[in-house]
Amino acid sequence: MVVFFTDLDNTMIYSYKHDIGKDKICAEIYQDREVSFITPKTAELLKEVNNKVILIPTTTRTIEQYERIDLGYGTPKYALVCNGGVLLVNGKEDINWYEDSLELIEDCQEQLKLAEELMTKDENRSFEVRNIRNLFIFTKSSEPLLSVERLSQRLDTDKVDVFSNGVKVYVVPKKLGKGDAVLRFILRLPKDKEYYTTVSAGDSEFDISMLKATDYSIAPRSLADTANLSNAFEVFDGNGVFSDLILSQVLLIQKFDTLF
Repeated sequence: MVVFFTDLDNTMIYSYKHDIGKDKICAEIYQDREVSFITPKTAELLKEVNNKVILIPTTTRTIEQYERIDLGYGTPKYALVCNGGVLLVNGKEDINWYEDSLELIEDCQEQLKLAEELMTKDENRSFEVRNIRNLFIFTKSSEPLLSVERLSQRLDTDKVDVFSNGVKVYVVPKKLGKGDAVLRFILRLPKDKEYYTTVSAGDSEFDISMLKATDYSIAPRSLADTANLSNAFEVFDGNGVFSDLILSQVLLIQKFDTLF
């Protein structure tokens, strides 16, 4: 059985700023505006993939942000949100998973509190500082690399990761990576199967731990090279749309899986 963990933004769905063709399908509405889209091919392949593998959206989005997304195949049975700190089962939060997440990062709470204070005082901050359910902290900065550098100098980077994604700046406990969530989830799977083949897809630094935690990974070439993904099943060189490639490759892996 194939278990497929996939990032969402810029991996499965794309903002209006990203050219994915004229026939794109709306996948997210926010404040009465269409803000995210998928290709018709992705919409078709998602339904097939969902019928053949265990498909798990794995995102840094909060529950509220995630619930705005409609991938066209109904409510996923599982979803990992808040960077893996929260598990949704049939759209409902698994409270035990969240409590376990908090327990895992209990020794990081002082660092998160300090990060919140430092971010609030950052003169380059261009957005409110948000504490996402005591799991991680983020804000936006007009000088994200400078903000990351200053935070890294003051925080215990043995306990937390500090990085930027565009203008957003994050402080995330090392134990709360997507890769950790993947490993935790795999332990929950029924043991009646002899084995599970795990696959992941992502496009950013957030996804590296997840990409490394699975049997196979699918990523853009720049990220695959930077992260040294020795398990890369496929790399994206920019031809076509990333999501179309990902889902086609997952179906190929699923076909191999059933043969062996």
